Amino acid sequence: MHTHKNNKMILRLLALSIASTFLVACDSQKSNKPTIKVPVQKYKQAKALQISVVDAKGSIAEAKIKVTDDSGHMIVQADLDNNKYVSVEVPAGTELPLILHAKLKGSNEKLQAVIISTAISKYEINPLTTSIAKEAKKLGGYTYGNMVIAAGNTVGVPDANKTSTGFRGDPTKQYGGWH
Repeated sequence: MHTHKNNKMILRLLALSIASTFLVACDSQKSNKPTIKVPVQKYKQAKALQISVVDAKGSIAEAKIKVTDDSGHMIVQADLDNNKYVSVEVPAGTELPLILHAKLKGSNEKLQAVIISTAISKYEINPLTTSIAKEAKKLGGYTYGNMVIAAGNTVGVPDANKTSTGFRGDPTKQYGGWH
């Protein structure tokens, strides 16, 4: 009888260890990406957005501007016509994220930016915002979390801090010695 109790105990421990192994294995399949949960935002009332476009050469005065939802449905469009910016109105009840598209006149270049907050009303569409948007899309979509991660992945950080405030060592050897 004593052996029967030991066998039951061993079987229970064995079952518990097998179950925990499966749970750990299943848990390790989860993504290591940090998750940032933000409730879906929407404009409670109509909102005027001021949009400007900048490319590698500077401000753009002529472009077609489209504002779409995440599915690509058109919300509003306008032309940037010899101005530094264009103003568009987004209707009340419109949910975020919204994507701002700029098709530069006389060029095949298309730029974009993503709206993830109802608090901001001035936007610049430029090559950096385009890179961030593309990276967020690759990460799974235009969520707040993906946009934060995409911005961190996209913005260049120097390999080494070459400023005097970041230097740790003999100051006479920094930049090749005293000048």
